[in-house]
Amino acid sequence: MNISFSSLALVNDPFDWAYDLEEFGFSGWEVVSEGKQQLNDETLSKIKNIAETTDLILTLHLPFSDLNLASLNHPIWKETIRQMSKCLERASDFVELAVVHPGHLSPLGMQLPEMAWRQNIEGLQAVCDFANELGIKIGVENMVNMQHVFGKQPGEILGMIESLERENAGLTLDIGHANTNGLIDEFLSDLGRVIHIHLHDNKGRSDEHLELGKGNINWKKVTKGLEGYKRRVVIEARTVEEGRASLKYLQNLT
Repeated sequence: MNISFSSLALVNDPFDWAYDLEEFGFSGWEVVSEGKQQLNDETLSKIKNIAETTDLILTLHLPFSDLNLASLNHPIWKETIRQMSKCLERASDFVELAVVHPGHLSPLGMQLPEMAWRQNIEGLQAVCDFANELGIKIGVENMVNMQHVFGKQPGEILGMIESLERENAGLTLDIGHANTNGLIDEFLSDLGRVIHIHLHDNKGRSDEHLELGKGNINWKKVTKGLEGYKRRVVIEARTVEEGRASLKYLQNLT
């Protein structure tokens, strides 16, 4: 597998450790544009230097905090698209794939869920269209078991992607998120739209991002279900040490 490392938690010094990832056995890094990893003038030069001085394949996780592609507050919806588009533009020199979270129901959206769904589709289409101009694929991520969030069920997230009618859109399959919904088997039964994968463990109740083997996910079954998958896999961890332990655990299974 082509295995990358990613961590939202590493915010104290989010870049120096990236130079060691290849030595640890990773072939890529997924930059999470949040907090101190957010793509701005200061961080962009550091990230570009990593891309230029290592052989790491970089992918991008678009920002999600306080943003909502399903917002019925039009200025908020437009700002969500603007921030995601700006992030894609800044990363276009060094990434060919970006992950995006679908939208969620706001208090108004709960009263008008069909309208919020349409807004979510239009927002994702706008992100895909902008990304396509830059040669970037968009992986829409299946979501954790939280109330009012779109994209938790296989049929729902795959139907969402189908509704986009965009060739550069596919599914980012998050195994940890699928486990919180008790739907790993269902997601693994149809990998046709999967273009990217996130791996992390939990005990089936919340999005804990444990190292592999520390939760209740049957990783032997998962790796068997992913046989034939040739695209990138990202281990999402809380620390570099847990990422390395997860990589070793995964390698011992295969």
